[in-house]
Amino acid sequence: MATSAVVGLLALISLALLFTNSVMLNLVLPLMVVLTGAAGFLWYQFVGEQYSKIQNVSTEAEFRAKRDQDAILRLMDELAEFSNGDLTVEAQVTEDFTGAIADSVNYAIESMRELVGTINRTSTQVSNASNSTRLIAEQMQTSSTEQAQKIHSIAKIISDMVRSLDRVAMSTADSAEIARNSVSIAREGAQQVRNTINGMNNIRGNIQETRTLIKRLGESSQEIGNIVEIIKSIADQTNILALNAAIQANSAGEAGRGFAVVADEVQRLAERSSNATKRIEGLVKTIQNDTNAAVASMERSTKEVVDGANIAEEAGTALSKIEDVSTSLASLIERVSESTRKVSTMAENIASDMSQINQMAVTTTENVIKTSDSIENLSVLSQELKNSVSGFKLPVGY
Repeated sequence: MATSAVVGLLALISLALLFTNSVMLNLVLPLMVVLTGAAGFLWYQFVGEQYSKIQNVSTEAEFRAKRDQDAILRLMDELAEFSNGDLTVEAQVTEDFTGAIADSVNYAIESMRELVGTINRTSTQVSNASNSTRLIAEQMQTSSTEQAQKIHSIAKIISDMVRSLDRVAMSTADSAEIARNSVSIAREGAQQVRNTINGMNNIRGNIQETRTLIKRLGESSQEIGNIVEIIKSIADQTNILALNAAIQANSAGEAGRGFAVVADEVQRLAERSSNATKRIEGLVKTIQNDTNAAVASMERSTKEVVDGANIAEEAGTALSKIEDVSTSLASLIERVSESTRKVSTMAENIASDMSQINQMAVTTTENVIKTSDSIENLSVLSQELKNSVSGFKLPVGY
């Protein structure tokens, strides 16, 4: 458009000069006709003088018009390639009126050179920058997509972890309840063991008392046996005395008959006493044997009770330890459950944050895609801009 404007300007100047020359001719000819038809020599002379002057002026005007026309044609020849986009041309600056025009045209051409050169360089830089930026945007798009996928995977893992932590929290809560029940059961068991120990201690005391009584019974039966031995000895002596008395009575004859009867009765009494003492002795021995067996059984029972009490005490100690361990375990499980709940809450917050980050990553990817498209459009526009000035021919260095 700038080229067409310059060419049009030069054409208008040429037409103006030609128009000026034709006006001069059109003015002279009618004036000559008018003056030719006028009366008087003076008028004719005046007209002749004026005509000569006008003719001289017309000849000079024609010369100037021819010179100006030649200058314009020369300028138009110099700028002929300019209309085809050749910015290497340069108009010759002369001293005539076209010199200022040539200088202005040269200035316009120089401005267009700088403009077209700037457009070429800028479009090249924009194209290169857009290509580099497009590559970076494509890499960012790939990285953003991979990042979004990784964030999505991490978010899924965290969600799974949250569900696992919820299950762990529920399990630890159940374990804590079981541990509390275990503590309660251990306490009840310890109390029952203590009650058992107390009962066995009481049984041991009763057995010891019974053993003491049985020992006393054995000692008493031993004393009875001693007394029975004495009675047996007395009965034996009485029997011997009765036998001697019977022998003496038989020796005395009729005089000793009454005494013999008494001696017989005494002998039978002695025999009965001896038989009774034998039975008592047997009973006493039986009582002593039974007493000894009862004492031995009591001693074994006492030992078993003592052993059972010791075992119960050991069981009580073990249950006390179990109670302590269960209490510690319940406390530990409570802390673990509380920590698990806190971790689960934190994991839920992290999952929420990761979801937001994932959404941001998706948005970033979409923006990167839009940016890549915009850069592609910019590259196309820069190429179109470069193509729009590709028809211009520039000197070296622009």
